[in-house]
Amino acid sequence: MLLNDKNYKDYLKGISVIEVSGESCANCLSLMPILHKLVSQRDDATLHHIEASEDTVNLLELFQVETVPTILVMNDDVVYAKCRGYQPEEILEIWLDSKIQDIKTLKK
Repeated sequence: MLLNDKNYKDYLKGISVIEVSGESCANCLSLMPILHKLVSQRDDATLHHIEASEDTVNLLELFQVETVPTILVMNDDVVYAKCRGYQPEEILEIWLDSKIQDIKTLKK
């Protein structure tokens, strides 16, 4: 789901992984298919996207995103973890597994 300043509260329920990218960001374009693959293999998290633009400035400020690409792991509408920059698939998978497991542990 493409999130913006107006709709994000409607979609951030449970555990969410949010990819924040920019239109002309080469690392963003490289990272997107990897992140989509990793999250699509899970049934415990939902993937969302924020395109850094004038329409999402308030949302980026709210989530304290200063650079793209950035990956946020959220529990409802609270940022639990943040990863900046391109990450290789193996590292990203370990990081996602760890952060999502941490949130599940906290919920118990």
